Order: sequence, then structure tokens, then C-alpha cells
Amino acid sequence: MRRSRLAAVAAVVVALTGGLLTSGPVASAATSVQTVPASGTFTFSTANGILPTWASDDIVLVGVSPGSVVTAASNLSARVSVPIVAKTGSANAAAGGFRFYNSSTGASVRCSNPTIDTRARVVDCVLPGGKNAQILRISSIAKRSVVTGGSTVTWVYRKIVLRINGQEMADLLNSELDSTAFSPYVTVGIGDLVVTRDL
Repeated sequence: MRRSRLAAVAAVVVALTGGLLTSGPVASAATSVQTVPASGTFTFSTANGILPTWASDDIVLVGVSPGSVVTAASNLSARVSVPIVAKTGSANAAAGGFRFYNSSTGASVRCSNPTIDTRARVVDCVLPGGKNAQILRISSIAKRSVVTGGSTVTWVYRKIVLRINGQEMADLLNSELDSTAFSPYVTVGIGDLVVTRDL
């Protein structure tokens, strides 16, 4: 069972990075980076004012299992959490995801199996049609550390500041969700990433 899970994890990450592994000079560099099983969590909480802004356009955040979204009782913030399942260099693949949902129209944009790449500074998502999209940009990471144990190594990234990844992505979200609430110029969330793998 563990072997089949590892195979499934590897398949997900290879699918996410497939574009990198099939083209010219990039392919030879990419193939030297191994995909390994990993554990941990990527979490972020919406920044001040973001959830009410989205709510004014009937946009809500919904978890995609095994990811989750927990909204505060005040409805002023929400916390997104997804489990990490694999690591390929600086790219950390998660299971589940989250989606932006327009509760009035039923339209949604789902971010499945997000990959958090701390070097490229993006959160790359698989969209419902199977296409990849870098929905979020990492504008800064306040603190990084590496902890090596007897048989594991853990990377810890604190206060990851997230924004919508550029005007084109903001326009896509606004168009798909019949909204005007998305902008690349404001912080949408602040989070943490903790990733552990065996040595």
C-alpha cells in the first residue's frame, strides 16, 4: 500500500512538472532533480480586508479535500490548509486544494494539487481542464530555516506573503467569477510552509 501511494505521489508531481521535462535544454537540468515523497503542510490566512472584499462580490473560499478552508466566526478571515505529499527541488506538491466560488452565479475557479515553489516564487495550480496556472505569486518570505534530524530534513518557511500573480491572472479570475474583486497589487494572504522528507 505504501508503495502504491509513493507511485501515485510521483505520478502527480511528474504530471505537474511535465512541461519542464519535455523541452530542450531545460529537460536535462530538470531530470537531475528527483521527486521524493514528503510530508508537511502549506497554510495561509487571508490578509486583512480580503475576505470582506471578496464577499462583497459573493466570492467565497471553499476547500478541496484533503485540503480545507476554515472561515472565522467573524467572517473577516479564512485559513486555507493543504497537505504536502512530494518534493522536487524547490517545488513542494500538495494534495487537495481550494477554490474561489461565486455563491450567486455558481461559477468557480479551482486550484487543485497546488505546487508551492519557493525558488520560482509561485503557487502553481491544476485547473479543472488539466491546464496548469500560476494563480498566486510569493512576493516575500520573511524567514527560512532547515532542520536536520537523524533520518529526516525539514524546511520551514514563515510569513510567506501571497498576491494574485499579475494583472492577467487577476483579469482571468474576475472574468471567470463575474467579479471586480481581484487585483495583483494587494496582499491576499500570509502563510507558512513546512516540508519534511527522509534523508
